Amino acid sequence: MAKSGQSFQEFERAGWEDSGVVTKYHEHLSDVTTQSVEALLDAAGVRNGSRVLDVATGAGYIAGAAAQRGADAIGIDFSAAQVRMARERYPTVRFEQADAEALPFDSDTFDAVVNGFGMCHLPNPEVAFREAFRMLKRGGRVAFTVWDTPERAVAFGAVYAAVRAHGSMDVGLPAGPNFFLFSDPEQSRKALLNAGFVSPSCCQVPQTWRVPDPDKIFEVITEGSVRAAATLRAQSPSARQAIKAALRDTFTVYRSGDSFAVPAPAVLATAVKP
Repeated sequence: MAKSGQSFQEFERAGWEDSGVVTKYHEHLSDVTTQSVEALLDAAGVRNGSRVLDVATGAGYIAGAAAQRGADAIGIDFSAAQVRMARERYPTVRFEQADAEALPFDSDTFDAVVNGFGMCHLPNPEVAFREAFRMLKRGGRVAFTVWDTPERAVAFGAVYAAVRAHGSMDVGLPAGPNFFLFSDPEQSRKALLNAGFVSPSCCQVPQTWRVPDPDKIFEVITEGSVRAAATLRAQSPSARQAIKAALRDTFTVYRSGDSFAVPAPAVLATAVKP
């Protein structure tokens, strides 16, 4: 739970410094988020010899994939716990603890700046877009992924819908940006244009979260996220049980053999620095 007077940035940073949260995310949610990595790198034009900055790198999946293409990749994250995990997983790739809204690199340095599912964790995403613009060389590309709208990204949309129906969203968390703000392609294009980019475009990337039973999604989000986890943990015991029951009902239709294949698509946005 957030501390009294804590800012959204402080809340997020503290949450992602928890090694248990980082490990749970890596063990379960990375199976979903890595499904769009290659599409993200393609959109950013990453190839052999590209200089790439992976912002909000987490455990380093995107920077690691860029390095496999022969790119000179650097990953940054505000969480020291994430940076440690990234360094362990990809020892030949450079990772640094840094703030997406105040990047510690020279301007006009990178061919591509990428961000996988990190925008909703930033208190001032418009500042991060301007920083990405500053980092890029002329003709360089920015690309980022976010979760699709709650109606399409069922795995997450159903959780928030169940909380609204059976509990409360007003649990005293610090005010932060709309989690699904950039799920709207028009909002993504507008933000990119406002930062100085040109030729913005958006597309959907299909992703599926496969779990052994519906309760697994509730468990993983409760233990492997920050904002959503705090919301779920703040519910009363009876509300939590009602939320879990609602999720079971929602996810039943996604049974596929002996598991459940729940849609969790991404929106991929990209633009060019003129």
